[in-house]
Amino acid sequence: MKATAKFKPNIEVVRDPDVLAQRSAEIFVADARKAIKAKSVFHVAVSGGHTPEHFFKLLGEMPQASSLAWDKIQLFWVDERIVDADSPWSNYKLAADTFLAKVPIPQENIHRIPTEYGDFEAAAHRYEETIRRVFDLEPGKLPEFDLIVLGVGGDGHTGSLFPGSYAAFDTEDLACAVYVLDDDPNRITLTPLVLSAASHLIVLVCGQEKADILKKILTSEPDEVRYPIHALWPVLDKITWLVDSAAAQSLHL
Repeated sequence: MKATAKFKPNIEVVRDPDVLAQRSAEIFVADARKAIKAKSVFHVAVSGGHTPEHFFKLLGEMPQASSLAWDKIQLFWVDERIVDADSPWSNYKLAADTFLAKVPIPQENIHRIPTEYGDFEAAAHRYEETIRRVFDLEPGKLPEFDLIVLGVGGDGHTGSLFPGSYAAFDTEDLACAVYVLDDDPNRITLTPLVLSAASHLIVLVCGQEKADILKKILTSEPDEVRYPIHALWPVLDKITWLVDSAAAQSLHL
């Protein structure tokens, strides 16, 4: 595989989506225990989409997950569509339906992205204020999430950082609004600044339809305009790529 950064990608190929979900949950539990033991709090941000759905269900079912100190877990979202919280398009609703009602996490520890504002910029600012408050950040400081869970779209986007969008190059905000030109709802997303500051990131890639884009991302020279996930290449050593065998079929490992 062509080297595209100072570090080589840390790729873990698993047999199928079920094993990928299991490994995702294991990493979540391990990182949570480590953070809670070290500093009595675990800050985590999750994404939406089809790939993490089984992983979320395991968080509500696995004894290892249910035994976590959920009162010490602060849960955030990487991105969200501007839709009602009970919309089937909502990343928050996916988590609520799959595991939030099954684990003893206090309501005040659940920090969904506010989508009820008509002003999207105001909504992004409100979310940034929540992050700063929960992390108790001083001005100019970045939050250091213990774990951020990402995916990859067929066009190379991650979170709601889309090819050619301003959000992929936002160096001032923690969260920003993303205006989508097609029929898809507008969004709010964490910026590369926040993603890059995390202690650990996992990228979940599942399915044969992701094989071509994954190969392009991992073998191309970094190009944040074309592949926004390349904004994370300076911190490639902090990323674990969890890839099922179908998505990995074009890689020469």
